[in-house]
Amino acid sequence: MAWVLSMDEVIESGLVHDFDSSLSGIGQELGAGAYSMSDVLALPIFKQEDSSLSLEDEAKHPPFQYVMCAATSPAVKLHDETLTYLNQGQSYEIRMLDNRKMGDMPEISGKLVKSIIRVVFHDRRLQYTEHQQLEGWKWNRPGDRLLDLDIPMSVGIIDTRTNPSQLNAVEFLWDPAKRTSAFIQVHCISTEFTPRKHGGEKGVPFRIQVDTFKQNENGEYTDHLHSASCQIKVFKPKGADRKQKNDREKMEKRTAHEKEKYQPSYDTTILTECSPWPDTPTAYVNNSPSPAPTFTSSQPSTCSVPDSNSSSPNHQGDGVAQASGEQIQPSATTQETQQWLLKNRFSSYTRLFSNFSGADLLKLTKEDLVQICGAADGIRLYNSLKSRSVRPRLTIYVCQEQPSSTALQGQPQAAGSGGESGGGTPCVYHAIYLEEMVASEVARKLASVFNIPFHQINQVYRQGPTGIHILVSDQMVQNFQDETCFLFSTVKAENNDGIHIILK
Repeated sequence: MAWVLSMDEVIESGLVHDFDSSLSGIGQELGAGAYSMSDVLALPIFKQEDSSLSLEDEAKHPPFQYVMCAATSPAVKLHDETLTYLNQGQSYEIRMLDNRKMGDMPEISGKLVKSIIRVVFHDRRLQYTEHQQLEGWKWNRPGDRLLDLDIPMSVGIIDTRTNPSQLNAVEFLWDPAKRTSAFIQVHCISTEFTPRKHGGEKGVPFRIQVDTFKQNENGEYTDHLHSASCQIKVFKPKGADRKQKNDREKMEKRTAHEKEKYQPSYDTTILTECSPWPDTPTAYVNNSPSPAPTFTSSQPSTCSVPDSNSSSPNHQGDGVAQASGEQIQPSATTQETQQWLLKNRFSSYTRLFSNFSGADLLKLTKEDLVQICGAADGIRLYNSLKSRSVRPRLTIYVCQEQPSSTALQGQPQAAGSGGESGGGTPCVYHAIYLEEMVASEVARKLASVFNIPFHQINQVYRQGPTGIHILVSDQMVQNFQDETCFLFSTVKAENNDGIHIILK
């Protein structure tokens, strides 16, 4: 009996010891030393569907992680995206963390990568008019930038660059194997992009987005690796602290049941994965000392071609090419639509309409375009798509007379009646559309329509009374009657130095 009791005591003491051992690690697990980012990512706010997310994490492991050292708001519901308040002009650290597993992406091991940090609009409505919004901000704040890097405080960043035409973006190189922190400063505030900019107006949210690239075979950082972003609101100095305090006090007044519907506030903001910002691979080229966006650099050249010929909508020679540049056809592919947008100075909307064919674009109503592009560009785009060409200031009709050996001082061959030349050949007239109403424009249009080398035309004359030749001046062109018909002939100039054109 005594042996049985002693065995019970041993078993009981063993159970107590095992139970104590199982409790001994609880305090350590909750300690600060065991804290990791993976614990934060496992919280419900970062889960869409528990089962599917776990499978996706196994299949796709993000190579990098970006953590902004700014607290999230406690007044955000569980399934909504986090919101972080920032003070205007204050430096905030973004930690660039290498999140690769062993053996992941060996091609970037020991090499630098490039990251572009942007502050962009969160609302899709403002994304459509981003270019106009930023231009308006630039006009009101000349010389300022929306986003800057605090270089003295940053750690591990190399070759920092800012582009004067990209006020909302900064870029730099960094080594994933080393500690890297970029300190950013946001200088725009949320209420600057609302219809009324007084303090009581609700400000618009922004996004902080980080896009990271590796080098391609040409040494340019254009191969996309990873993108992540977070939602922010920017207040005047100290305003973010007051807003955070107000949100916390409001949450404290809620019942325990209501608090369960909201996320807790975290000391740091983890940027969540997202799609890369459009056009980022070609936005900056590493080899260029002063990089510029692709669309910005190509815009002047694409616009200069139509401008030189736009005053003659129907002239021969390059009329077909110009018509294709002015009018988009329903059969146009997405690529042709992009080219049309660039040629007609809508480069800021190429990303927005990247998947639109010509038929898709032509189906949009005037109201749709105004809502998407804003009033100014929306009306301009609608006119370019649906409206006819602007009526020229003056139209004249010109027909080339049969070649004649008549000298400049001699009497030129008279035109026959009934729309026929002296040789009985029917006269075919071409329309010349004038916008500038100057003599040089007449010579240039005649050269273009009738394939005459423009540099060989010395003078343009008009045949006057008794066959005299009057020099065509700017004032004479301005006094031409609209839709006047002219026959013209060409004669060699003195010393065979070019030709003269005679209008009759």
